[in-house]
Amino acid sequence: MIEDPVLLNDWHPLAKSSDLEESSILPARLLDEDLVLWRSHGVVKAWQDLCVHRGTRLSLGHLEDGMLQCAYHGWTYNDSGECVRIPAHPEQKPPPTAKVKTYRCEERYGLIWACLGEPSREASEFEEWNDPSFRKILCGPYHYKASGTRAVENFLDVAHLPFLHAGILGEKAHAEIQDYEVQQDENGIIARNVRIWQPDPDGTGVGKGVTYTYKVMRPLSMYLCKDSTEGRFSIYATVRPTSEFESTAWFWIAMNYGQEIPEEEIISLQDQITAQDIPVVESQRPERLPLDLQAELHLRSDRIAVAYRKWLGRLGLTFGTA
Repeated sequence: MIEDPVLLNDWHPLAKSSDLEESSILPARLLDEDLVLWRSHGVVKAWQDLCVHRGTRLSLGHLEDGMLQCAYHGWTYNDSGECVRIPAHPEQKPPPTAKVKTYRCEERYGLIWACLGEPSREASEFEEWNDPSFRKILCGPYHYKASGTRAVENFLDVAHLPFLHAGILGEKAHAEIQDYEVQQDENGIIARNVRIWQPDPDGTGVGKGVTYTYKVMRPLSMYLCKDSTEGRFSIYATVRPTSEFESTAWFWIAMNYGQEIPEEEIISLQDQITAQDIPVVESQRPERLPLDLQAELHLRSDRIAVAYRKWLGRLGLTFGTA
């Protein structure tokens, strides 16, 4: 188990809820811990992926009468993680120590979340989730061979848009980033009045000057929105720290306009943008995000990233940082 209370006591996404059917078992990995996900009478469970008998992965097993049975020797665990049957010794009551390590787990925003420690708060808020006027489309998962903090900072970086995403989210001829505001407190970071020209920022094919608001609510969850005459476009993004140098992201896109745009086109556009980001993020060195501001050069356009690094330092985050 890692020794980073900031991430241990936070909620992290593991999979889409739709990926885990009632009869299925799903392995997952979070913070270097192997987990097994399954449902007992509709309620999702997140356990350590380890049978206490001989260390076999429980994700190789199967479900039986609302319980999870190990594939190796058939040890059977109830929904509390207690072994209730040992087939080789049916007359023997399993000892109290025959119990799987279980973790807090919940479903929110169409995702399965888990916390390996004691949750310090609820999963970060997705502002448009309960507003029926917004169409909500889930994109991902996107896998990075990079730390979650590197993936998040890329999401917050405005100045790369005219180059890495030229023709979609920016143009080299309009690369200047005007000044903007950033505020931070114990709850996170908010950057307002972030302005940039974008040829096709929302899949409508209409170029426009846009003004964004960025928020970082948790170390690995963030949000952006832009308001225009058409309506509001927003992205709620959250990253799973699989290991220190491997992460997975999901993006919820919310729009209260553009209902005629096929969902497949919106997902395809996000797939294209993220596919441009991933190799760059994976190439960054050092692999751990430097929290010492003297380690790299920073400009006015990097104001959000600087605020993010300062905030992580104050929180005491160590996993994936230097």
